[in-house]
Amino acid sequence: METIRLNDGVEIPVYGFGTFQIPADGSTYKAVREALDLGIRHIDTAVAYFNEEEVGKAIRESGIPREEIFLTSKLWLQDYGYEGAKKGIETSLSRLGLDYMDLYLIHQPYGDVPGAWKAMEEAKAEGKIRSIGVSNMTPKIWKNFVPQFDTLPSVNQMEFNPYCQQKEIRKIMTEAGVQLEGWGPLGQGNKDLIADPVIVKIAEAHGKDVGQIILRFEYQERVIISPKSTNPDRIKSNMDIFNFELSEEEMKQIRALDTGKSCFDHDAPGVAEMLIGAFDVHAND
Repeated sequence: METIRLNDGVEIPVYGFGTFQIPADGSTYKAVREALDLGIRHIDTAVAYFNEEEVGKAIRESGIPREEIFLTSKLWLQDYGYEGAKKGIETSLSRLGLDYMDLYLIHQPYGDVPGAWKAMEEAKAEGKIRSIGVSNMTPKIWKNFVPQFDTLPSVNQMEFNPYCQQKEIRKIMTEAGVQLEGWGPLGQGNKDLIADPVIVKIAEAHGKDVGQIILRFEYQERVIISPKSTNPDRIKSNMDIFNFELSEEEMKQIRALDTGKSCFDHDAPGVAEMLIGAFDVHAND
């Protein structure tokens, strides 16, 4: 699988497998094992997905050398601040049953982000994390927090699909040498996106399905993508995007679909309070 070199020198596979909303009832273990068996080597989880244990077990029992698998997890709001983040990092490592994480992200950018970032920098220096980054940082949030960091994030994981192309933050990140990862690459079930006549026409021209066209567009935009599915056939078909190429005209047509809007406004008042009350990541500690 092709990789991209991050600004800290770490190589990250361009294509991964997401585990958001896959339950920890054996489903996550099964899906991750399927993804790994199909050749995917980048797995994305988070403490707030409540499935780190099954992700770690699938990696450990896959028979694949640990250094060949790129694992991402994320720190939740309850563990922000320096001391909280130190404990959160150890908690994730314990739940995963692994010695290190390849990428660790600030999941939601509110509260004592600088304190958490300092703990993440230290964990990276200690070898517990290979690369550190952020998630859901809009231009406004980026300008508030990133200047307080001693080191730049390696990635910013944002919502990304043809209807939400994040042009403003991508410009800021490109200038800073920070890589974009896209969550919700297939639009989080947006029926309008899946039925968009521009994408449908391009799919017909290439003999591909709409999802494959969307993922290929994102790949050609140099966005790291990690689509999710629990269906083995869908996991396999989502990967079938490397044997064709969209023309520049087709890319322009899809770029023109951008609405400039996200499905979730991270700059809206009250978002931090809502999110911190959304999950208790230590409920079962």
